Amino acid sequence: MLDETLTYALIKVMKKHRNQMAAALLPLGLHVGQELLLNQLWREDGLTQGELIARLGVEPPTVTKTLQRLERAGLVYRIPDPERPRVGRVHLTDAGKALREPVEEVWNRTDEDLLRGFDAEERELLVRLFRAVPFHS
Repeated sequence: MLDETLTYALIKVMKKHRNQMAAALLPLGLHVGQELLLNQLWREDGLTQGELIARLGVEPPTVTKTLQRLERAGLVYRIPDPERPRVGRVHLTDAGKALREPVEEVWNRTDEDLLRGFDAEERELLVRLFRAVPFHS
């Protein structure tokens, strides 16, 4: 039976997790996934769209659409690269920079909720196991 597989259990956990993240990010004016793009800019502001695509491992239209929404929300802006005018660089606005701490709080709170009921050893094991899962394209 499919509902007895690990895949089924993971899908149920991921759906619940995604819904929880969506509800927690909504008051910040963000949709799930937008914080992942912002996180790359918090790590290194001024990335190109191509660099964002590579770092996020998503399709170009996904990044294009996300950037358009974040621009409309006043969280990022794009400017041409001075050395390569055909290449745009994405920068955070002050409002985009200000979201870093609240988003990190959401993620930390969500992690705590996800790991509630596990002792420290089980938490460590779970994290280690998930990080060890090989992903093949």
